Amino acid sequence: MRITARELNRSTLARQLLLQRETLGVADAVRRVVALQAQQAASPYLALWNRLTDFDPADLDSAFAGHTVVKSTLMRITLHAVHIDDFRAFREAVQPLLRASRLGDRFTASGLTAEDADALVPELLAFADRPRTAAEYEAWLAQRLGAPPKPGAWWGLRQYTPLLHAPTTPPWSFGSRPSYVAPPTRPVLANPEVSAASLQTLVKRYLEGFGPATVADVAQFALVQRARARTALRALAGDGDIERLEGPNGEELFDTPGASRPHEDTPAPPRLMAMWDSILLAYSDRSRVIPPDYRTLVTRRNGDVLPTLLIDGCVAGVWRPAEGGIEATAFHPLPDDIWEQLVAEARSMTAFLADRDPEVYRRFDHWWSKLPSAEARLLPGHGNGAPNISRDRPALDG
Repeated sequence: MRITARELNRSTLARQLLLQRETLGVADAVRRVVALQAQQAASPYLALWNRLTDFDPADLDSAFAGHTVVKSTLMRITLHAVHIDDFRAFREAVQPLLRASRLGDRFTASGLTAEDADALVPELLAFADRPRTAAEYEAWLAQRLGAPPKPGAWWGLRQYTPLLHAPTTPPWSFGSRPSYVAPPTRPVLANPEVSAASLQTLVKRYLEGFGPATVADVAQFALVQRARARTALRALAGDGDIERLEGPNGEELFDTPGASRPHEDTPAPPRLMAMWDSILLAYSDRSRVIPPDYRTLVTRRNGDVLPTLLIDGCVAGVWRPAEGGIEATAFHPLPDDIWEQLVAEARSMTAFLADRDPEVYRRFDHWWSKLPSAEARLLPGHGNGAPNISRDRPALDG
């Protein structure tokens, strides 16, 4: 079966709850979308606001507090929010990468070895029986080693050990000074067979939330070697858990049988997407959602991924809070009816942010001075006003 580029886009949107907002509980929604990028504390909240009807951020607060949804270093060595039922397998799947990247030269320069880390992890998890700050862990490590740890020791252990981020401060549950706590179920570490089996689980869950996808896409999402991704896909195919499709350029795609693949003409409403939204980072070929000409505009050299306008399922610009509403910068002309729909989204977004953080992402405003000349409009956050038009001017400085 051959699938078009537009059908790939609509498949992603359907599985990521972006063709229409759904009436789901927070935990069920996180399970459906598989994983939410969470290195910026507000982003999981804005991601769910885009996906759920009448989303109440207090529900996500409660899910984090009760560890139904957990935040931890997972795929791509990046903070993600995932359902607790997925955490163990996801962590086991990426553990070889974490071991190689976090117990390497920077860690061993502290005088510790990877084997030392394996011995310390069970004791560290026992100490993490309640939320503790980084300073408390470093003090524990100094006592355990009999001397203050050298640079790199806690850095490596913190990310290699399967710790959860514990909620600390409002408005988005996690502040700039994280605390860590042990998970209720401990992943198995340093076991290649367990990691291989768990990678199959991760791959299948990825396809459920982001498929159809290529081997390269799978490898990019998890940041594993393509050989590992291919082996996992081959095992799943042998068990009948996935099917093969042909992509728009003849490439081999994999998907779960019976998964949603809407027609390419299915309407896709405008959205104001969170920074680092998962759909922007889940593929090796990001043209599924980001037009190639816009990729460097929204993904900056240091890895920041700006909050984007999603128009007809694809990135068409960026947005940021502004006095009186939301400033939207379009990279190409948009029809009047799309601007009107964006106004409705802006009003809802402004109301959503009002009690939490009206200037969310403010510290990233400096990127706007580096955007090319574009059409920017102020989308009013209140009332019935039309967007304030300012055509073909340089983007505002932050």
